[in-house]
Amino acid sequence: MVRIFEIILGIIFLGAGLNGYIVLFGYEAVLPTSPEAMDFLGTGYLLAIEKTTEIICGSLLLIRRYVPLSLIVLAGIIVNIFAFHLFVDHALLPVAILLVILECILLWHYRVNFMSLLEKNPIIKKDKSA
Repeated sequence: MVRIFEIILGIIFLGAGLNGYIVLFGYEAVLPTSPEAMDFLGTGYLLAIEKTTEIICGSLLLIRRYVPLSLIVLAGIIVNIFAFHLFVDHALLPVAILLVILECILLWHYRVNFMSLLEKNPIIKKDKSA
């Protein structure tokens, strides 16, 4: 079941990233987009950075490489997507909720990979060559 969630999340972000690049190149979006979000992101570097990140992370989820890293990177994007659709544009709120649910399930499944990030006193390994 976890693999299905990875695939769904990967497809959503890969599709959204490619759709953003279509808009960036001046064409009409293929998939539904939020006009308010596109106004917010504009057609400059912010849109390019966001969509490039979505394409990379979506692809990594689909090929099941660096999944915990992809989930951490996407977490910030998903929080912003959810907040934007909760407070500004309610049209795609169900999709935002789906993203939050999928992200939470996957973060829970991979939680052991994140435990060292939550250490109060992390261990610093000393370089042997020094």
